[in-house]
Amino acid sequence: MIGWLRVVLALTIFAIGTGAGALLHLIARRTGWIGEDFIPRAWHRLILRLLAIKVHVVGKPSTSRPLLIVSNHVSWTDVMVIGSVADVHFIARGDMAHWPVMGTIGRLRRTVFIERGSRRRSAEQTAEIAELLKRGDVLVLFAEGTTGDGSTVLPFKTALFAALYDEDDSQPFATVQPVSVSYLRSYGIPLGRLERTRYAWIGDQTLAPHLLMLLKGGAVDVEITFGEPILPGEAGDRKALAARTETMVRSMAVASRSAQVRGHD
Repeated sequence: MIGWLRVVLALTIFAIGTGAGALLHLIARRTGWIGEDFIPRAWHRLILRLLAIKVHVVGKPSTSRPLLIVSNHVSWTDVMVIGSVADVHFIARGDMAHWPVMGTIGRLRRTVFIERGSRRRSAEQTAEIAELLKRGDVLVLFAEGTTGDGSTVLPFKTALFAALYDEDDSQPFATVQPVSVSYLRSYGIPLGRLERTRYAWIGDQTLAPHLLMLLKGGAVDVEITFGEPILPGEAGDRKALAARTETMVRSMAVASRSAQVRGHD
């Protein structure tokens, strides 16, 4: 009974907070009355609070611009985790643009919705990402192209790394910062491989049951690690950059899981 009361209360606060936040964000974009990034960060923190997800940060976002953050992907909640600690915009799969609530919020946040497998749209989408980076937006790319089970990092797709290169494919024009997101503990108890899959959002799993599971479960610790930035002159071509970034993200994720029994302040 208590679990369902928590669900109802959380969903009510979510509805009120999301509606108010979307309106304030729209006003901020049009008037400059308040910093455009303040409201999304506050909204992400509200959602994490409602889900009882506590974020622990290792490292810090790079101040270099242009900047592309490249992360592994475990769940839809990764967006809230990263967005709660950094002022960023996301590159997301195309069908999310039509999701209720999340799609609207994504459009307000200038999310780039990618139609994977569409060669016709590929060049346009790559150009859009490049333009946003060059004007100073920090973008987040989930380079696996899908969500994993929380225990492994899947091979990175290299196609969207092309957005970092002009006609010369030898070096990118933007800094790339590897980031890992790891779901580590529930109520302070380290998660094993099987338990981590409960918090992952895999394949065609629908959103509502996963959301209810999180609301009723609660008390999850997530660690986000910001790795050493890869500067343009250090990167090499697209495939070399993707491979190096993947190796760094995998190493950071392993380090987080290996150290998950350590205490946090």
